[in-house]
Formats: sequence, structure tokens, C-alpha cells
Amino acid sequence: MTFLLAAACGLIAANVYYAQPLAGPISAALGLSPQATGLIVTLTQIGYGAGLLLIVPLGDLIENRRLTLIMLGVATLGLLGAALSPHALPFLIAALFIGLGSVAVQVLVPYAAHMAPEASRGRVVGNVMSGLMLGIMLARPVSSFIAELSSWHAVFFLSAGAMIVLALVLSHALPRRMPTSKLRYGELLASMGHLAVTTPILQRRALYHACLFGAFSLFWTTTPLLLAGPEFHLSQGRIALFALAGVAGAVAAPIAGRIADRGWSRPATAVAMLAVAGAFLMTHIAPEGSMLALGLLVAAAILLDFGVSANLTLGQRAIFSLSAEFRSRLNGLYMATFFVGGAVGSAAGGWAYAQGGWTLASWVGFAFPVVAVVYFATE
Repeated sequence: MTFLLAAACGLIAANVYYAQPLAGPISAALGLSPQATGLIVTLTQIGYGAGLLLIVPLGDLIENRRLTLIMLGVATLGLLGAALSPHALPFLIAALFIGLGSVAVQVLVPYAAHMAPEASRGRVVGNVMSGLMLGIMLARPVSSFIAELSSWHAVFFLSAGAMIVLALVLSHALPRRMPTSKLRYGELLASMGHLAVTTPILQRRALYHACLFGAFSLFWTTTPLLLAGPEFHLSQGRIALFALAGVAGAVAAPIAGRIADRGWSRPATAVAMLAVAGAFLMTHIAPEGSMLALGLLVAAAILLDFGVSANLTLGQRAIFSLSAEFRSRLNGLYMATFFVGGAVGSAAGGWAYAQGGWTLASWVGFAFPVVAVVYFATE
């Protein structure tokens, strides 16, 4: 069951990231202006962010398997709409629904925590999160390779097929889980503000990971620009291979889960934050464009993804140790907060790289985990 949930989370989470390396070809095919190309990714993220706040909390109200299958249906319709879109407007609407439906992944993660016994909850959540992180990290290189072999349409058709198969498997394999809450939907949403204000663990863990995910987004927004630039002259295929290196960092999630089960979350959190900070520092050891610099960049990608994966799992283990009654709402708030951090990191990375290249961008990226460490020192 843990393996199934991990695989499901990976397949669903990947939907949010398939379009990122394909934004150029998609905008050219649909007639989008260069200035509007960013909407391809932005609308998917807006849909996902809205789903975190408006759909994920329903996991505390609606039978979880049913809610997951409904959202998989929404994601499938969005993916098919994107693949069949003849013009920009229908594609952008489809992108919004891809993001909205993909929040099914954040219904499944608390579901896994519900099903796991307390003593092994961190291990189970860590294993499931490793699947989610693999999906995020593999999505970009996989979509690049598929588009190179066929077309960008094939990426969305194949993912829609995967969602249909996944829905059939989950409908038969997942046990029912009916929440005990009797709140109305409006009351459910209103209670999230109260939880955000009165839950110190949630506040800390969400802000810690907002900083680290900001660094993660900055790194993966700017390194493709660096690798394609005059320093390294890498092709898109080689940049996709570079992205695959970061996948090794996903191994941190199950390790972090086991560490959290032993009560060592605090030192593990410090290690995760320092790993992310160290990843940016090590890219300055060798001169840009050298083979050593490229090797250090690969090592930095692995170390950064290791720290981010570990901290994500540690944070979820901490908030899932609170009452099961509002676990989905806590997860929605946690994810939405660090999702904002990721958006800030991407924007800051693009601006910093345009202003001062990798040197400025990397120091801005380094500042994110430093802020997390300073705040963590006050715990």
C-alpha cells in the first residue's frame, strides 16, 4: 500500500511540472507572445495553489478515496484539454484544471498518515513523499525526452492515460476512510484561519520549508539558464540529464521519516537547512565553465534536493502528529505556505540572474536557507 501511494503521488505531482521545459514549443505552437509564455506554468501553479486552500481541506469532510478519484478526473480532463487545444485560451484554461486536479496528491499524503500507526508514521510519510519528490524531479527531464521523440502533445496524452489507469487501480485498492468532522464547507474554510493563527508547529514548519522551497525553485529556475549559456553551452538533452542528477536527493525523504520516528527531528532539520545553504556555497569553488564547476553543480543539485526532501518530510511528520481531525487542513495550509515561498524563489531567481548572472542568483538562493536557520535558532 505504501508503494502504491508513493507511485500515485509521483505520477500526480508530475502533472504540475511537465509543461515547464516545454513552455517555448507550446507558446510557439499556440501563438502566445514571448511575454505571455510564463502563463503556461503560472496558471497550472495558480490552479494547484487554489486547490491546496479550497479542495485539500475537504479531506477532513469527504470520504478520502472518493475525493481523490474526483480530483483525478479533473486532472485527466485538464490534461486531455491541453493535448487537444488548438489555441492559447483553451490550453491556459486546461492548465488551470491540471493544477487544480493535481491536488489529489495532497489528499493522499494525509490519508497515508491516517492509515499508518503512530510508531511508524514518519517512515510511511517519508516513503510516500519520496515518490512525490521523484515525480517532481523526473517530470521535467521526462517531458523533455518525450517531446524530443514525439511532440509536446504526447506528454499530455500519456499523462492523461496514466491518470485513468491510476484511478482504476486506486478505486479497487484503497480502503475507505470517512472523516469524523461534521462541519459545513464554509465552517471548514473558516477554521483554517484559526488553525494558522493558533498552531505554532504549523507556523514554524511552514515558514522553514517556504525558505527551503524558495531556494529549490530559484536553483532549478536559474541553473538551466546557466548551463545553456556561454559558460557551459549544454544542449537541452544534456540539461535534462543534469536535472536527473537531482533525483538522487529524493532518497532523503524515507531517511528523514525514520529519523523523525526516533525523535531526532530537531538536529535533522538543522542538517537539512545547512545542506541547502552549503549547496549554493560549493558552486563558487571552481571557475565558471570548467569541468570541476560542472561537477560541483551536479553535486550541489543532489545536496540541495536532499536537504529539501528531508525537511519536507520532517515538517509533515510534525504537523501530522497533531489531531487527525484537522490533518488535511493543516496539510493544505503547510503546502500553500511553502508554495508561495517557491513562487517567490522563482521570481527572485529570474530577476537576480538577469541582473548579475549566477553569482548574484546563487547568493540570493543562499539567503533563503540562512533566513530559515536564523528563525530555527529561536525555536
